[in-house]
Amino acid sequence: MFRTIVFKIVLGIYFFLWAPILLAALPSRRMTLRMITADARGVLFLARIICGIKYRIFYPPTEENGIPVQPNDNVRTDGKAIIASKHMSIMEVAILVTNIRNPFFIVKRELLWIPIYGWSFWRMGLQPVNRARGATNMKKLSAAVASRIMNGQKLIIFPEGTRVKPGQKIPLKRGLLFLAAQLKLPITPVGVDTGLYWPKRGKMTAGTANVYFEDILPSSATLDEIHAAINKHSA
Repeated sequence: MFRTIVFKIVLGIYFFLWAPILLAALPSRRMTLRMITADARGVLFLARIICGIKYRIFYPPTEENGIPVQPNDNVRTDGKAIIASKHMSIMEVAILVTNIRNPFFIVKRELLWIPIYGWSFWRMGLQPVNRARGATNMKKLSAAVASRIMNGQKLIIFPEGTRVKPGQKIPLKRGLLFLAAQLKLPITPVGVDTGLYWPKRGKMTAGTANVYFEDILPSSATLDEIHAAINKHSA
């Protein structure tokens, strides 16, 4: 528990020191994205040196016994897809931000009100939604998301809607299906076991966290199919 306490203290100081850098980068979206990415790399570095938490990423095989795997019919020629990830901790957020080019998330708008960091999240292109009003206007949201995707950004969604504990499986939000169908985008499921090492609450544990990119699913995939794929290798 000592290392966990030290990490959280150091992380707080680290975020404080990064704030002026992010503020200076605000005029440029590209520079803001670069600084947020660098910030996330630093978070992962601190987790490794203080708590001994590393990570590795697994992708679907492209070859089997030296023979190329048959192309997946769900893959678009332009490579566009919705990345639907299991959400257990801040760690997979940092991993995805640092390993996916030009990403953006759908987040509750209150997150963007945080001084400097929230402004930077808005500047890098995060898409806010107003949950306080109840049902989200999905057509308006899909239009905004489509615009960002056409500009080369990659959408990352946590379809469970919240961080979960290892072994916990909760229903997915139906908004993912609406966006996939409206935008004709396939879905890349991502499983994680980060909660074993960096839990939502409590002690952090040394080890190697795993992130699993699963086979791409079609835009017509059901919630059950997506749920099964996300949890295939998740803790």
